[in-house]
Order: sequence, then C-alpha cells, then structure tokens
Amino acid sequence: MTRHIRHAAVFSVLLLVALLVNAARVQVVESARYDDNPANRRASIARYAQPRGDILVGGAPVTGSRDTGEQLRHERTYTDGPLYAPVTGFASQLYGTTFLEHTEDALLSGTDPLLSPLPVFHDVTRARPAGGDVVTTLDARAQRAAYRGLAGRKGAVAAVEPSTGRILALVSMPSYDPSVLSGNGPEAERAWARLNGDPDRPMLNRAVRRTYPPGSTFKVVTAAAALDAGVVRDLDAPTDSPAPYRLPGTTTRLTNESEGCADLSLREAFRWSCNTVFAKLGVDVGLRDMAATAEAFGFNAADLRIPFSVAPSTFDTSLDRAQLALSSIGQYNTRATPLQMAMVAAAVANGGQVRTPYLVERTTRRGGAVLATAGSRPVRQAMHPATAMRLRELMTDVVRRGTGTNAAIPGATVGGKTGTAQHGIGNAGIPYAWFVSWARGARSAEPDVAVAVVVEDAAANRRDITGGGVAAPIARAVMEAVLTS
Repeated sequence: MTRHIRHAAVFSVLLLVALLVNAARVQVVESARYDDNPANRRASIARYAQPRGDILVGGAPVTGSRDTGEQLRHERTYTDGPLYAPVTGFASQLYGTTFLEHTEDALLSGTDPLLSPLPVFHDVTRARPAGGDVVTTLDARAQRAAYRGLAGRKGAVAAVEPSTGRILALVSMPSYDPSVLSGNGPEAERAWARLNGDPDRPMLNRAVRRTYPPGSTFKVVTAAAALDAGVVRDLDAPTDSPAPYRLPGTTTRLTNESEGCADLSLREAFRWSCNTVFAKLGVDVGLRDMAATAEAFGFNAADLRIPFSVAPSTFDTSLDRAQLALSSIGQYNTRATPLQMAMVAAAVANGGQVRTPYLVERTTRRGGAVLATAGSRPVRQAMHPATAMRLRELMTDVVRRGTGTNAAIPGATVGGKTGTAQHGIGNAGIPYAWFVSWARGARSAEPDVAVAVVVEDAAANRRDITGGGVAAPIARAVMEAVLTS
C-alpha cells in the first residue's frame, strides 16, 4: 500500500510540475502571441471598463462617456461634435483614435504612468487609474465664430495668439460628428463607410492636414525677404517693375488683376496686391534668400506637432528664375496649411518672432491636479524686428484703404493681406479665397490674435471668389470674438 501511495504522490508531483511548466509557457513564452490574438478581448474590456477622461475648452468638457451596459462598457460622446472634431478627432471602439484623442490617449484612457502615484499597487491589483483631462488653448467664442463664418462652405480657419503660440481656433469644413463612430455596432460601420466615401472628405482636417497654394498672402513672406535683404529700403520708392512682367527666360507675361501696377512702390503694390511687383522682387531677392526667409517662417519643416502632426508647408528650393517669380506670389509649388499662414501673420504681429503653435495648455488628473503644462515654447526669428514693424504698417494699410477693408473692426487696429490662389490644370479651378490678418484691441499693448482663412467653394461664381470679399469677413468675426472675450 505504501508503495502505491508513493507512486501516486510522485505522479501527482509530476502533474503539478507539468501544470506549472505549461503555465509558465503560456504566461512567458507564448504571452505575446496570446496578447496579439484577435480573440483576446481582455485589453479592450479593461480599456472601456471606465469612463474616458475629458477634453476641455474654456474650462468646460466637450467630450463625455456613456455607459452602455455592454461588455465594452463605456462609449465616447461629444458635445458640439462637428464644431470641435478637427481638434478632438474621434475615439472609436472599432477604428481607434485620431488627433487629441490619439496623442493624449494614454492620459485619457488612464494608462499614463503619471496618473498612478502608487504604480506597484496598481500592478498588483491590476486596477486602472481614472482617466485624466486635457485642457486645450481654444477660445470657445473664436472657435464658434470661425465655424459659423464658414457657414457650410468648404475651407478652414486657424487662429493663434502671436505672443505665445496658443491656438485659439481650429476649424475645418465640412465637418462630422465623431460620436457616430464611437461604438462597435453596425451603425458605426455604416457611418465609417459613409464618411470615407464622401467626396467632400469631412474627416480631413483642412486646417492642419491640407496644403493649398497661398496665393497673394505669401507676399507677406516675399516682402519680408525683400526688406531683410535690402532689395527694398524705402516703402514708398518705385520698384522698377514693369506690368506686364515677362518671366525670366520665357515668353510668358505675368499680369495683374488691378490696373496701374507698373513701377509701384512696395506700399502701393502690397495694398493692391500687384503680382508683377512681387514676382520681380522674388527674383531680385534670389532663391537662397527667399528660401531662407520662407523656412524661417516655418515652411519646409516636417516635424511640427501641436501635439498631433501638421502637414509640412513647402517652398521649393530647386527653382529656376521663372519658377521663383511664380513661387514668390504663392503659386507654382508653394503650398501652405492655414495654420502655417496664421503663423506668418503672427510673426508680423510679434515683432518678427515665430512662436511654435500648441493646442494643449495642461493635463490634469480627474480631480483637477495638474500633471503637466505647456511651458515656454521655442521661438524663431523670421525677420528683423524693423522689418516686422514695416510689414505691420503695410498690412494695416491693406485693411484701412486697400483690398482688405472688410476685415476692419471699429476701435481695433487690424492688419491683413488678401489672396486669391489659382489652381487646377491651366488654373481652371475655382480659385481659393485667402485672408491672413492680426488684430490688436484698443486696450492691448501688442496684437491679441492672428488668423488665416481659406475658402474653397466650388459652387461659387469664379469672379466672386476674392480673399477680401469671401474670407476677410470670416477673419473679422474670429478676431472680434477674441478681442471681446
């Protein structure tokens, strides 16, 4: 009997050892394979077991969570979803996350180590801290003014605070409601298919992810390059610019929308947006200095994040003189996002300094304790301070008695530049209407806001598309919202 008991005990020990070996194999050797198995829903169940942290605008949340009572328990909800979609993005149980929902996902979902004051305790209990909150830099009134200003048109608006780089508004139209993608049922699948099949691309963030020919708004950059390089020393001196202007090395003649541009001074050419003057100025400055100035403003930078990535705005550095002439008036290969052009206006307003734009003011725990703040932002000198002062004068003239009078705000100092950018094969497309501007309130020592607006309206009459007529009133509404906040 003792022998049988001993054999049974040995056999039991062997079974226990085999069990432990297999458990070790599953948990150590095979763990990665099981973690990556689509059938393993433990991570997803844990991710949605608690409400997600919120994204805040002006101290109020524009996101929330809904308890579905299902296995993936909490779904994302959005307040004024289409208004803030270019900032929040979506958080979907099927399709992942975008924009702030993506870049701040660890904090919002509760997995960020900063949220866990006792990490060992949470490792043992496998509990997840409550998701943190993201406080944005947006001005709610400016955001709504931009959204209403576009009023169903296709286009985008970006507004920044020149002295800090805080993004005050970021709107893209057409937009969409991110909440339709939050769940995991057939409704979310149908919404995904519909949004991706829409030719107007409502999920494209035109403010930061689409580049456009900036047209005449780029003349701000060309004027800065000409003044910094000493090609122009007197704003009121004739520029020796013929009209029409023959592009160097070609028989192509560049003309103007306005009459009387021949040999105009920089002041008058800027006020009336004379293509011939600025094309010749770009050639006179030369490719090296034009490219250097454009890059100082932020063109050709591939690493801008706010915190999600921004499409690079481009100024070609391998141009012949004819191509340089066209690039200097914002055509040919010159491309810019609305955010980049807001940075150009902000640099003029901020004494020539470009502040890196940012969208997150601070992150906090659910109770409000601060985890991290934006801190000081990098600064870059785009032009000499004296040049910025002269450009402020030129931009103010445009609004007072030039092509940008629709942007004027009583009691405020406003500077601006219009643009009507040609595009398409043979420039046959409906032009893009641009306006870039800055404004200083009566009680402010320095400008409070810089704005860029682009409108791409395929339904409009081609002759009715102008930056001063279509885009300037939108910019004015955004600037007024900031000045009265």
